[in-house]
Amino acid sequence: MKQPWWQEYVPGVGMARSYQRTWLPRDVVAGLVLSALLVPQGMAYAELAGLPPVTGLYTSILCLLGYAVFGPSRVLVLGPDSSLGPMIAATIAPLLLANGDPARAVALASMLAVMVGVVMTIAGVAKFGFVADLLSKPTQIGYMNGLALTIIIGQLDKLFGFSVDAEGLVAETRDFFTGLADGAANATAAILGIGSLAGILLLNRLLPKLPSVLIVVVLAALLVNAFDLEEREVDTVGVLPQGFPPFTIPAVGWGDLPPLFVGALAIAVVALADTMSTASAFAARKGDRVRGNQEMVGIGAANIAAGFFQGFPVSTSGSRTAVAEQAGSRSQVTGIVGAGMITVVLVFATSLMQYVPQPTLGAIVIAAALSLADIAGTRRLWHQRRTEFGLSVIALLGVALLGVLPGILIAVALSILNVFRRAWWPHETELGRVDGIAGLHDTESYPDAQLLPGLVVYRFDAPLIFANARMFSDKVREIAEDHPDLRWIIVAAEPITDVDTTASDMLQELDSWLNARGVSLVFAEMKDPVRAKIERYELTRTIDPAHFLPTLDDAVAQYIQQTGANWRDPRPKADDGGSRRGAPE
Repeated sequence: MKQPWWQEYVPGVGMARSYQRTWLPRDVVAGLVLSALLVPQGMAYAELAGLPPVTGLYTSILCLLGYAVFGPSRVLVLGPDSSLGPMIAATIAPLLLANGDPARAVALASMLAVMVGVVMTIAGVAKFGFVADLLSKPTQIGYMNGLALTIIIGQLDKLFGFSVDAEGLVAETRDFFTGLADGAANATAAILGIGSLAGILLLNRLLPKLPSVLIVVVLAALLVNAFDLEEREVDTVGVLPQGFPPFTIPAVGWGDLPPLFVGALAIAVVALADTMSTASAFAARKGDRVRGNQEMVGIGAANIAAGFFQGFPVSTSGSRTAVAEQAGSRSQVTGIVGAGMITVVLVFATSLMQYVPQPTLGAIVIAAALSLADIAGTRRLWHQRRTEFGLSVIALLGVALLGVLPGILIAVALSILNVFRRAWWPHETELGRVDGIAGLHDTESYPDAQLLPGLVVYRFDAPLIFANARMFSDKVREIAEDHPDLRWIIVAAEPITDVDTTASDMLQELDSWLNARGVSLVFAEMKDPVRAKIERYELTRTIDPAHFLPTLDDAVAQYIQQTGANWRDPRPKADDGGSRRGAPE
């Protein structure tokens, strides 16, 4: 029986109806394991965003519940994310007054989450899931590498138990090392922070199935309590505010909305790209289908829910999703159980986190940032395609030197410009016949390919549009001028997927110019939709309709029939004066 239309946008209802009781034990266990990870990470990522640690818990509860109702995936886990933290901070920091009022910071971050949610939801309903493709893989790698570098530098002072008052990667790096040289670091805090980072990294490598973050947080808290490290000026999280977060409409001024909206757009693009890549990876394991548009609605609902309960923008977490899957998660009930456990902590055990040291939270963030960096991917780009490696480096520098928000805009712009560049300067070549291989082939790859006197077969690997029309015209004119004996130019038109009006005018002028020199412009293998546009542009009044042929073989055969030419070896011969082409035979 076909489900009601509205259930397509509320997958949680369908999940509840089809839920199997045998899944419940595994979902509960996975939810308990997940909550143990979400609590310390949520607080750490809240501080990364410049917000009170407890807001990370508020955010985790509501986004898990929102996605459980509206999210299409049974395995994805949403929550505070290390890649969004700097973007949130970069958006709200300029709007804060001197000394940064925490309540105003929370209000701005909550409104930012609502805006992200509304943008994502509208885009999902409008089926704009393709927006995730605006970040190409090379620029995404560069952006993430720059983000990792920015996060690590920004957390080093916390790791060493002091703080620096600087903005920007260069200034923060300079002030951090200046502080170290001046003795500003707290030795006890530094040992605790570096030890926490080493513990997380070693456990992740040696015992990846264990909850490394939870183990390190518990051990660090025990050390702080047992040795009274607060007396040695080691900062801790302290007792959290008690109770479930109340429903709150974020109170911000009208002047705050434009910069918040710009930040929301950038965060939405990154969150969507992150979610789609994570969803695709986990869906491929199970043979499931990724519903990109509904994922946008699910992320939107999660952000709106978080925003109205003093939370901040969220995205999908690959690491937390992997933890839930390894723990046996079967559905979004895992997220609901995780949200319930965090609520229990807030209502009944707010003192549980009071001894968690701030350097350990810094270590958690740095460990997460290291996982964002893709050194292997960067090395692969260097070996495989230097142009895309260059784009990756530019995206990295954009994030590191100009800031997170300008960096994401640069990354998106580079992705779009890279596509445009390929259409602007496409690959183009002449074709010839190769002994033993059917068809015609690139003379650059096969320099000994045979050619027909008086004929050039030219392939242009892009749609003919305003950006490359002049290049196409100049190249064809160059071919005609370089070959005085030329009779036909056959354009292998199969890669030409479009012809716009600018290119149409160019073709009309080019054909007239060639005709004046006794050269025919012939098209082979042109797609029917493109041929229909040629007819609509009335180009066949200039270009002979007989010069549109279905295949290259047909075009070459017709040329041979008209001229009697024979295939020739292009290598110079002593008896023909070294000429590559002779008169038709």
